[in-house]
Amino acid sequence: MKHEIRFIINGESRSLTVLSQQTLLEVLREDLGLTSPKHGCSTGECGACSVLLNGEVVNSCMVLAAEVDGADILTVEGLATDDELHPLQKSFIDHHGVQCGYCASGMLISAKALLNRTSRPHEEEIREALVGNLCRCGAYADIIKSIQVASRARR
Repeated sequence: MKHEIRFIINGESRSLTVLSQQTLLEVLREDLGLTSPKHGCSTGECGACSVLLNGEVVNSCMVLAAEVDGADILTVEGLATDDELHPLQKSFIDHHGVQCGYCASGMLISAKALLNRTSRPHEEEIREALVGNLCRCGAYADIIKSIQVASRARR
């Protein structure tokens, strides 16, 4: 079955026809060309496909695209503005929060959600916010530092 959906993605209104079985991850990557959400575990365990859906972190591999009708979605592609990186993106680069890069998008999205609700999170709050994101390289210390630094440079 096909569904017509309308939603906002990274600040832009969009309309698409999706199949009942298509996940949000598939639509983002295959139909919209947004590659920051990654295929990881396909079971909602690794966080590589995380996006903000109406301000909340979700694993896009676990959300059917038909469910996002009327939603506001943010991916890492929507963090930067006018060719300027978001402070989180800058900090991840400057403080080595990215190693292989596979988890980076999910980490950035989870960090963005955290900073949206807590302007100066403590380390324990950062750790809690990242609990749904796995880093294959074990770069957690640098990721936490990157988020701490970014929280002081937020826009």
